[in-house]
Order: sequence, then C-alpha cells, then structure tokens
Amino acid sequence: MFYYDGKLQYEVKVDKPNPQFAKMLQQAIGGIEGEMKVCLQYLFQAFGARGPAKYRDMLLDTGTEEIAHIEMLATAVALNLEGAPNGVKDEMAADDPFLEQIMGGANPRHILSSGLGALATDSCGVPFNGSWIIDTGNIAANMYANVTAESAGRVLATRLWKSTDDKGMKDMLAFLIARDTMHQNQWLAVLEELGGLKGNHPIPNSFPQAEENKEFSYKFISTHVDGKSKAEGRWSSGKSIDEKGDFSWKKENPMEKNRN
Repeated sequence: MFYYDGKLQYEVKVDKPNPQFAKMLQQAIGGIEGEMKVCLQYLFQAFGARGPAKYRDMLLDTGTEEIAHIEMLATAVALNLEGAPNGVKDEMAADDPFLEQIMGGANPRHILSSGLGALATDSCGVPFNGSWIIDTGNIAANMYANVTAESAGRVLATRLWKSTDDKGMKDMLAFLIARDTMHQNQWLAVLEELGGLKGNHPIPNSFPQAEENKEFSYKFISTHVDGKSKAEGRWSSGKSIDEKGDFSWKKENPMEKNRN
C-alpha cells in the first residue's frame, strides 16, 4: 500500500509565473525522459522482482520517491500557470479560443483540459506511453535500463535549469538533478555488487556461452562499403570488457552462400 502525508518532498517556489516554462516542465512529467517513466519502470521492476529482497525494496523505495517528483513538478506547473481565480477559468477558455497566442506560446490544454494544472503528457501534448517502461526480469539488464533512464532525465533537468532565470525553479531543478546523480550511482552500484562487468556479461550470464557462435562473439563488423571505416578503438582489439574473449575487427562480407 502507498500512503500520502500531504507534504512535498522538497519545497517548490515560483518567483514569477511563466506559462511557457510550465509547458516545458511537462516533458519532465510525461515525456520519455520524465518522472512518470522512471517511477513506473522502477515500480514494475519491483513488483516482478525475484532474488534478494533488498533489490525489490530498493526499487520500491526509489519508485515511490519518483511519485514525489511527479508531485513536485505538477505543483511547479500549477504555480507557473497561476494568475486566474478558479471561478474564471472556464470563462477564459470559452471567451478566447486563441488563448495559446495570448499566453505567449503556452499549452492551451492547461486551460482547456486541466484548469491550470499539470497533465500526463510531454511538452508537445503527447500522452505518456506505457511502452516506454522497461522490465526484462533480468536485474542486470534492468539496472542498465535504469542508468540510461536517469542519465536522460538528468540531461533534461539540466537543460530545463539552463532555460529559466526563476530562482525557485532553479532551486527545485537543482534538487532533482542531485537525485538523478544519486540514482545513476545507485544502479551502477547494484551492477558492481552483482559482480561488475566480468560477473554480469554477457547478459543473461545464465546462458551457456559455448552454445553461441563464438566466432562472432567479440568481432566488430564494419559495414563501411569500401573498408576504410575509422571505427577502430577499444572495441576492436584487445581483451573484451567481460574478459571472456578478445576483440577483433572484420570488414563485412555476405556469409550466405550463393543461391544460384
């Protein structure tokens, strides 16, 4: 069960309401890099978790924290849209069908649909999509997906931070950026605890590697048509990252025999 205490995890203040910034904040709520994605991703991973209970509880704790981040951002959207008393919201929508232009590029649905509140959409109004949630049932694969999600979320939060001069919004975003830092490190710490690169790779490590076509397990294949690709680096020579093979480089050629 989940319980609500009526308090924000971190205080949210807006010095000067800005409908355009409210529209931008929607990306951090319902966008593919947003808090709804990580919240539901961690919770579904927890609901289906097997193995040590500490990983399930950690995912539950973090997924629940992300609910708090959605609440903070929704509050920030509402504060940025403040300015119209509750009693005149419907009048505003009815009297002026060109509200988006009047409000300087704001999302008209913040008036027409939500009455100056947040929506479960991205900044372009695209509804949140549950297919963005990744849960493979493999804890190592899930952790990599989580690192990617937090990395993308931190990129977004830093861009939002740079897009506003509002001290209150900068303060809130600085908190969210800090939590993204923790969560990136958190998921990487799980991978380290599980055995690191050598212990986890290739994923799933339960499959007998001898059964795959090992000729191609650590071979970088260049598809550059004239064979002059510059794609040579750590991935094309030397010991593989999991230390279970050696990298090599090969120009691609069709391996299927002629059908004539």
